[in-house]
Amino acid sequence: MRSDLMKKGLERAPHRSLMKAMGYTDEEIRRPLIGVGHAHNEIIPGHIHLDRILEAVKTGIRMAGGTPIAFGTIGVCDGIAMNHQGMKYSLASREIIADSVEIMAQAHPFDGLVLIPNCDKVTPGMLMAMLRVNIPAVMVSGGPMLTGRFQGKDVHLISVFEGVGRVKAGSMSEEDLLELEDAACPGCGSCAGMFTANSMNCLTEAIGLGLPGNGTLPAVSSARIRLAKQAGMAVMNLLEKDIRPRDIATTKAFENAMAVDMALGCSTNTVLHVPAIAHEAGIDLPLKMFNEVSMKTPHICSLIPGGSHSLQQLDEAGGVQAVMKELLATKDGLHLDAMTVTGQTLGENLKTARIRNRETIKPVDAPYHREGGIAILYGNLAPDGSVVKQSAVSPEMMVHEGPARVYNSEEEAQTAILGGAINPGDVIVIRNCGPKGGPGMPEMLSPTSAIIGMGLGKSVALITDGRFSGGTQGACIGHISPEAATGGPIGLVNEGDLIAIDIPQRSIEVKVSPEELEKRKATWQPPAPKITTGYVARYARMVTSGSTGAILKI
Repeated sequence: MRSDLMKKGLERAPHRSLMKAMGYTDEEIRRPLIGVGHAHNEIIPGHIHLDRILEAVKTGIRMAGGTPIAFGTIGVCDGIAMNHQGMKYSLASREIIADSVEIMAQAHPFDGLVLIPNCDKVTPGMLMAMLRVNIPAVMVSGGPMLTGRFQGKDVHLISVFEGVGRVKAGSMSEEDLLELEDAACPGCGSCAGMFTANSMNCLTEAIGLGLPGNGTLPAVSSARIRLAKQAGMAVMNLLEKDIRPRDIATTKAFENAMAVDMALGCSTNTVLHVPAIAHEAGIDLPLKMFNEVSMKTPHICSLIPGGSHSLQQLDEAGGVQAVMKELLATKDGLHLDAMTVTGQTLGENLKTARIRNRETIKPVDAPYHREGGIAILYGNLAPDGSVVKQSAVSPEMMVHEGPARVYNSEEEAQTAILGGAINPGDVIVIRNCGPKGGPGMPEMLSPTSAIIGMGLGKSVALITDGRFSGGTQGACIGHISPEAATGGPIGLVNEGDLIAIDIPQRSIEVKVSPEELEKRKATWQPPAPKITTGYVARYARMVTSGSTGAILKI
């Protein structure tokens, strides 16, 4: 066993003595040692209950003959970090999480791992570490939050963000907003909707690194506790069979996950995280692959925020496994020989999958949209690509041309939107917000929600070298690459320049001649760094483009 490096033989007597100081018995030390990395804390609603998930995982490991050893990681709540300095630290936390799990698993050579995340950067960070360390491992998330109820309707966190814009527009009272604030997030779990956290937890299941149900079983359900116990038992099975993460997360597995991404209409942040996770497995997933998969995969689930169905309803309809079963009817289907953490192939897993609600999971020949949820746009404004959640764009905005309204920070743009300075037809440009320029590629949920709340969702577009929350809807195009801070064309746009967006044609252009852009570039100066000390300053120096997953240069 790998753990023999720290526990077996005469020379390891001091090591065993230290373990006994914590109460471990000789029998526990002799058993396989399974590291249980968790992100329980008291600042993220998706993580507040992970202590219960942790105890269930530990129970499962013990039931199957192993010894669980828990350790913690950090986590950032994107909702609480939104629209202030804290958001510059969110994406950057992904690398710290990956590094911390790697450090724990290498400094203390565990025989296997069970990783317990739930929210935006924690899930991909742990997946990156899982593939980097490559010992038998399972991931089990904390599960999605239930929707709240307000004035007879289902509501969620984004309802509150949009409510701020509605108050500013005069269509909601501050008293109603307070009532909505109290009702929107009724309990623990990752925010209710196909936002980034739930997107990544669903894709973990689709890749095969999480058990069936990982993406959709509600956080408050007893089924989630049972799943955690099963995850603890599953890692012992993987250890016995010597099935490792890189045996599971192959190119075929990522292609399966990308198809599920398109079918569900997942967050645009998956275009950052999936390539970064694949990179740790030695697999290259260029942006163009997302377009290739999108064009042949129908969008068959219309989930919050772009649609009306919740994660709970998706779970009741059969969950991710049912979605994958329906995708078998597409022309290219899925790779059924891909291995999963059940110890069986995807094809074997799907034999028991059932589609229980045809309103929630549409047939592939009668989908919500003929193409998948995400599109990658290219053009003179984004030579290396940009991303839009096309399933959440109103038909009126699929093709749009309008004058640029240029802002060099999210705060400037938010003030303009809420101050009534944006007109129908405008294209809001928020730049110097990329991985380097942000730094940390901050999410733009506040301005995009304000656009919806102000009633401009069907007439105004927003483009940025930053990124969007999974809660974003509308013609919002992010990850413009190269970013402004590295001299990308978005940094050369002037107020009033016409910007043409054509999502069906995968095109985004600024209507300025090449000669004029070259002239502007000759006088362009890089913006001064916004943070010059600490971790995020180091991150800004090392991070690569959003088009490559914002991974760090070694």
